[in-house]
Amino acid sequence: MLHQLKKYSFFIVIGIGIVVFFFLTKEKNTEQANAEFSPVDENPLELNGTEQNSADQNNLKAIVDVKGEVMKPGVYEMEMDARVNDVIQTAGGFSEDADQSQVNLAQKVQDEMIIIIPKAGESDQGLNANPPGSEKVRINYASQQEIESLSGIGPSKAAAIIQHRDEYGFFRTLEDLLEVSGIGEKTLETLKDDIQVP
Repeated sequence: MLHQLKKYSFFIVIGIGIVVFFFLTKEKNTEQANAEFSPVDENPLELNGTEQNSADQNNLKAIVDVKGEVMKPGVYEMEMDARVNDVIQTAGGFSEDADQSQVNLAQKVQDEMIIIIPKAGESDQGLNANPPGSEKVRINYASQQEIESLSGIGPSKAAAIIQHRDEYGFFRTLEDLLEVSGIGEKTLETLKDDIQVP
């Protein structure tokens, strides 16, 4: 009887050992699984935040004023990645008298942009030119010649202003002009009463 008890107790101890080992292994695996899955639970929140920011940016609109020789002049709400050509089409297209050669159809639209389509044969009013009677040069729309007419601005500085405008978009404030090569505080002080931004 004692011999049989010793024999069975050996198997009982082995069985208990297996159960304890299995329990400890399972608990360890559970902890590892929780550690591995925790970052995954956070990622959707981060992705949703990124997607939300992208959505907010995509919802931005540009309000554009179209004047002159288009079928339906007026103010239009456009997507921020739209081009002048898109605005012209939204406004019904060019009229028969429009001088299309003076319009940069590939230019990206900007908020508060004014697009002026001149009649064929009229003086070079062009896209976004200064309105008649305006004393200040609208620096975001001015031609090379108009910019050169400003005090202290020669051909090279005028070209630099236009290049910066084409590459980085419209100037929002007077101080943005300081980012243009060759434009310093003194030049800006001279210009501030003669230019309009935006």
